Order: sequence, then structure tokens, then C-alpha cells
Amino acid sequence: MANLNLDHLTTFRLVISRGSFSGAAEALGLSQPAVSLQIRQLEQTLQVRLIERTSRGIRPTSAGLTFSEHCMKIAAVVSTAVESVSLHSDDLTGTVTVGTGATACIHLLPPLLQQLREVHPLLKVDVRTGNTSDIVRGVEENRIDIGLVTLPAAGKCLSVSPLGTDEFIIIMEKDASEQSAKPLSPDALLSLPLIIFEPGSGTRALIDGWFQQAGHVASPVMELGSIEAIKRMVRAGLGYSIVPRMSVAGLEEREGLSLSSMTPSLCRTLGTVMREDRIISRGMNEVLSTLSKTFSEVK
Repeated sequence: MANLNLDHLTTFRLVISRGSFSGAAEALGLSQPAVSLQIRQLEQTLQVRLIERTSRGIRPTSAGLTFSEHCMKIAAVVSTAVESVSLHSDDLTGTVTVGTGATACIHLLPPLLQQLREVHPLLKVDVRTGNTSDIVRGVEENRIDIGLVTLPAAGKCLSVSPLGTDEFIIIMEKDASEQSAKPLSPDALLSLPLIIFEPGSGTRALIDGWFQQAGHVASPVMELGSIEAIKRMVRAGLGYSIVPRMSVAGLEEREGLSLSSMTPSLCRTLGTVMREDRIISRGMNEVLSTLSKTFSEVK
């Protein structure tokens, strides 16, 4: 009977889903030779070729396709087994990996993580950041348990649950505009330098859509991945930006900034994404419950 290494199964599934050894290596934080070695060892254990190289890259053999389906079932069984054992403990333990964007990571997760640590000190919550597409892919590949993203989010076999809405507002350098108290339209902003989120995020797509509905195309002078970097640039008088209200909810967070509403108004819906076949552990359930409570408080 073959002794299968569960880490090797995870690596194999990532190679298949990413379509390359380098893609799997990047996701796992390993070198490409290390990933190749794990696949060779797995093939040696099973005594069958699982992956073949073609002129267009790599693809699973027929045996590889069959084995990939079983890997999914094995991962689900292991998750169920771990959760079943944890039910015999009064303490909430284990690890839950949460993936989200930079804004939610900075302004939503800290109070959540603090509360969870105080109530469940043995529960570990790992955090990964990225654009919506990165987070969704991580969920699909079982590297992320819970994704917190801007909806809509498209992916394979995902369970999507809306969490709530967050309004967008316009921020400028404080006293930079006498009209800061009045709602601003796309037409009123066209002549001003725009500092915006980088492409690929759900937030950026919503902002682009706001301009497009008015017949305009956003032409940013800066595209940044950090909400705090954007706010710093605006405070320096280098332009204006459109940000979620969550990011300027506290007095210290909007210091040096003037805030204006938008016309037409623009909101985003935040939601959680998980695999449909994911067994929701006690730890995941506690994170989801605390996330819902924290979101309503931050708003």
C-alpha cells in the first residue's frame, strides 16, 4: 500500500490548477525545483506518470486527472477528521486562513483578530492579502479558508455570502476645495489629478464603472495598492481619490483630509467566499460570526 504525503497531494493539485510548476511554487512559497521534486516523489510512490510536458506547458495525464479527483476527496476527508477530533476539546484550536484586500486588512481585521485572541487564545488566524481575483483563486485552491472580497466574485464551486455595504467617498487635501461639503460628480472631477487603486481589484472596477456610466474614462496619475499610500499622497496635495468610507471612519484616519459625497452615490458590497465543499470548522464558524459583528461596528 502506497504511503501518500499529504503535502505532495496539495502540491500536485496546485500544479494542475496553476498549469505550471512555477505557479505552484509561487503559491506555496517554495522553489520550482522543490515542487518538481515533490511531483517526482509522488509519481514514484504511485508508479505512474501524473503530469506531462507539452509545447504549451504542462497538463495532467489521464491518470493525473483521475488522481486529482481523489485528491479533492482526500482533502475533504482530512478536514472532516480534524474537525471531528477538535469537537472533543473545550478549547477552540486550529488555524483559519483569511484572505482579503488591503483596506479591509487595515481597517476591519485588527479589531476582529484582537477579539478572537482574547476569547480563543489557541485559535490561530493567518491573513493573506491580495486583489479579489487572487483571493478567489486561493479559496479555489484550498490555500485560503475564508475570502473577504468586494462582490461580485466569480469562481468555480464557490459559496458567496454578502456581508454588508460600504459607501465610497471622495477625499482631497484638507481645505483644497471650497466645495468639499457638496456632492461631486464625475464631470466636476475630470480636470483634477486622480490617485486610485491599482487595476485588478473589485474596488477599482467599481470606480471605473462610476466614471463610465457618466461617459468618461478614469485617467489616474497614480495607481497604488495601499489605501494608506493613497491617503498620504492626497494629504500631500498630489491629487484626489475615491475610497471606501471604512478607510476614513476614525478621526485620526481622516486627519488632513476633506471628505465629499459622490453623485450619483457609489457603494460596494463586501462578502465572504468559500468553497462549496468546504467543511466549516468551529474555528471558521467563529471567525465568520466575529467578522459579521465587527463589520457592523466598524461601519
